Amino acid sequence: MTTSKRIVLTTFGSYGDLHPYIAVGLALEELGHHPVLATSDVYREKVQAAGLEFHAVRPDLPPLDDPKAAEMIARVMDTSPGAGVEFLIRDVLLSDLRGSYEDLSAAVAGADFMVSHPITLAGPLVAEKTGIKWYSSVLAPVSFFSRYDPPVPPTAQWVFNLARKVGPLATGFLIELIKRRTAPWIKPLAQLRRELGLGPGAHPIFEGQHSPYGVLALFSRFMAEPQTDWPPHTRITGIPFYDKKDGAPITPELKDFLDAGPAPIVFTLGSSAVFTAGEFYRESLAAACALGSRAVFLIGDARNAFPEALPEGMIAVDYAPYGDVLPRAAVVVHQGGVGTTGQALRAEVPQLIMPFNHDQPDNAERVRKLGAGRVIARKHYHAARVIRELEELLTGTDYASNAHRVGAAVRAENGAVEAAKAIIAGTET
Repeated sequence: MTTSKRIVLTTFGSYGDLHPYIAVGLALEELGHHPVLATSDVYREKVQAAGLEFHAVRPDLPPLDDPKAAEMIARVMDTSPGAGVEFLIRDVLLSDLRGSYEDLSAAVAGADFMVSHPITLAGPLVAEKTGIKWYSSVLAPVSFFSRYDPPVPPTAQWVFNLARKVGPLATGFLIELIKRRTAPWIKPLAQLRRELGLGPGAHPIFEGQHSPYGVLALFSRFMAEPQTDWPPHTRITGIPFYDKKDGAPITPELKDFLDAGPAPIVFTLGSSAVFTAGEFYRESLAAACALGSRAVFLIGDARNAFPEALPEGMIAVDYAPYGDVLPRAAVVVHQGGVGTTGQALRAEVPQLIMPFNHDQPDNAERVRKLGAGRVIARKHYHAARVIRELEELLTGTDYASNAHRVGAAVRAENGAVEAAKAIIAGTET
């Protein structure tokens, strides 16, 4: 009989970064182990409500109803060349690196294993200093920065498109340029490594995030196939799904709406971009009206509320579990976050993706390549253009058939259990 192991899962970010690790934690618990979720204190109640042990790790995030949260998210989502990424790394992740290190060191004390998230920058330091066994993990293919499967960046996409045509050497050259450009941002981490008596280490956003012992790719094989320049010992597990917000079920009003007519178009911006929605919901409403389509607007924040009553056949709600709503949609329109994209794939419905920043443009392009959706730039998200894109998705049979084919395969994957089994195997080596 396998001895129960204490396993620390550390993550940072939005619900899209939290939910997969809750799912893996629950799977580990079901298999007889003791998971601990180590992340920002703002998620304490949510993690504990799921029945998992929680350990707070700095930097903390402001509550979503705090105006500071919207301000921070707007800066993180800034698509000016490098601005959002630089703010995330310098002003958020490195704002209290020593505190992150101290908190995570305390979390792993007495633990048997650790799993890190792509931007828990203290994770590799703690593993190296303490010697704890560990795996790293990624949530989206973009985190591998592969020369052979080049990422779609948030800005200057034409440069990568050109490099992609030239070949892996050109793409590799661009990735090296980005590493050099971002190297000054991570000086606090290099300083802490010296103070801890550790060597220089690799770039923490690139190869330095990955464990030499194992890497869990917590996405579907349909999103990316393994590449020769991925880290050794990488295992694609499938997506670990967790679909609850404080245990809230679908409201009777929304259930009645869904039961009352044809499949609606669902408009959502996930759990982060929703706080910097701009004109997304207003333009979406105009497009749905012009198409004569039923629509569900998941507005997420009171500032996105419509000033007037919606037309018949439309409903706006703050939140609804994606697993209850998206499978009943005709099309899902969203921002391309990895969590929302995974839920839309699982729902087996076509997608229209308007990416903001970070991994979202790359996720969107991968859905487009699958033939399961279309992509629209944020600057082009106006009702007239949205109408044309939605008409293509609603009338083109290939989109529906591809979404069904891919979605059925994604539903067959059991990402949480596969990840849990891989972690358990790692504890035993």
